[in-house]
Order: sequence, then structure tokens, then C-alpha cells
Amino acid sequence: MEARRARAKAGDGARLREEILRNAERLLVETGDEDALTLRAVAQRTRVTTPSVYLHFSGKEALIEAVCLRVWDELGNRIRDAVGRVTDPFIALGECGRAYVHFALDHPVQYRLLMMRPSASTEASKACFGHMVNAVTACVENGVLQGDPDTLALTMWTAVHGCAALLITQPALPWPDDVNEIIDATVRMAGFGAALNAHLPRRRAPRSAELLDGVSAAAERLKALGRKK
Repeated sequence: MEARRARAKAGDGARLREEILRNAERLLVETGDEDALTLRAVAQRTRVTTPSVYLHFSGKEALIEAVCLRVWDELGNRIRDAVGRVTDPFIALGECGRAYVHFALDHPVQYRLLMMRPSASTEASKACFGHMVNAVTACVENGVLQGDPDTLALTMWTAVHGCAALLITQPALPWPDDVNEIIDATVRMAGFGAALNAHLPRRRAPRSAELLDGVSAAAERLKALGRKK
């Protein structure tokens, strides 16, 4: 039988909590399955009693959330780094979307547990929404996007979240060899679509031929602007 650790001294509670989280995170990543993340299993890895884990976490769901949130600060850091490399708000919005999807793919277990199942906690979703709103607001202030920043952010977030969710849960779909192709296409369609949408008629959707003519003319103009640089 594995020996239990010595009784904790006063002030050791924070260190024990961190050790519990580290062991729980390893267990979750190793198995990829929240069912394996029981308080008893984590207690065994940490060499404490199960009641000792309950002193820090009220139950399994609280432990899962705390474990997954350990990586969430990284999302903010990645987005800040990505948008900090560019000065144009619209380009920065695209970089924000790409950074978001890559973060999800690098932490698929944590992303799935916090963003792809019902949860009583909103901390993770509020953080994600906040990043999207900040990026979109800059585009609205710049004039490239028009509309309510919250609504536009939800639209953009829906696109990149859907991309990340499908890549995580449906690996057998016919994805391109370079996953960046689908990520870039998703971000571009969401961004350019949002920019165009504000200028489209609301009462009647343009017919295919009309849309083709209009988009082709706009595309040629943008290409010409690009050639002038």
C-alpha cells in the first residue's frame, strides 16, 4: 500500500491545492476523459485522502472547472500577442480568430469541457466573449464593421467556435492536410461576410447573378488597391 504524505502544516493549503490541480490536469490530459477524473483518483495521485481533496473542491465539477481554467489565461496571452503584431483593426480581428482556434486545438480536452457542454460556470465563456468584443469594437470604431459590437462578436465567435469544435470532435471529416487552410477560410468568410453584410439590402436578398456582379466588382477594386501598394 502506498504511504500517505505527512500531515500538512499550517500554510500548506495553497500548495496542496496547486498539487491537486497539477495531478488532476495530468490525469485529464493523459486519459482525455473527464470520467477518469474522480476525486478519489486525484487523491491517490496526490497521496492524500479523498476528504482532503474535498477541503479544496466541493465536488468533481468544481475540480474539472478549476483544472480547465488553469490554461485559460494562455488564451488571452495568445490573442494579445497575435493582435499586437498588427496595427489594422480588421487584420487584428482575423488574428484574434486564428489564435482562438489554435488555442482550442492545443487544449482540446479543456476546451471541450468548458465550451462544449452545459456548465454552471460562465467564467471561461465570458473571457472568450470579452476577447471577441474587444477585437470587434476596434473594427466598429474604425468603420470597417457596422452594427452592435456584442452581436457582431457573437457572430464571429460562432464561426471560430464551430470550426474548433468540428476539428476537435470530427477528425474523420475530409479536412485539408494543412488545417490552417480551413481555419483561415473560416476566419476570412466570417470577417469579410460581416463587413459586407451591413451594406446588403435587408428586405430582399440579392439573387445569385446580382451578388456575383457586385462581389466581383468589389473584389477587382480591392485587388487594384493592393497592386498600388
